[in-house]
Amino acid sequence: MKRLTTLFTAVAAIALFAMMLLTFADIFSRKFLTNSITGAVELTELFMLVMIFFALPLASMAGEHIVFDLLDKALPRLLLRWQQTLSHALTTAIFGGAGWIVWERAQRTADYGDTTSALEIKIAPFQTLAAAMLAVTALVHLGLAWRAARGLDLPSHDETTDKEAA
Repeated sequence: MKRLTTLFTAVAAIALFAMMLLTFADIFSRKFLTNSITGAVELTELFMLVMIFFALPLASMAGEHIVFDLLDKALPRLLLRWQQTLSHALTTAIFGGAGWIVWERAQRTADYGDTTSALEIKIAPFQTLAAAMLAVTALVHLGLAWRAARGLDLPSHDETTDKEAA
């Protein structure tokens, strides 16, 4: 799991750095050489897609999504456990469904042979990558649902109070 996390982090970081470098080069070229880099916007969009979808399972593993935890300290531990299990199970279904929809879209895009307008880069591989990363994120939430159902990773009421005090 550690290697997979490292891989996802590296790919997202490289895509972010490439976006930054390309944007700098494009602005420099436009201002000082009076010529924009052809396809810079397309490449930036593709790098952004890679960065976002590789970071998505990382955010899920780290529990960094937006969380509404107003009742966590007031709920009994058993109810909190089932609430988290249901939440992760529902999130699994949503990410899995989104992955399926994007996968089908990627197949249609591949059949049509769609490419970007300036550089004519095939779009389907990027959509397939997005679908795969949505599926990975769904699997992460399935694992989190399993852990929640077993009562693992639940904060005690003391830990919740300690976080608020800090």
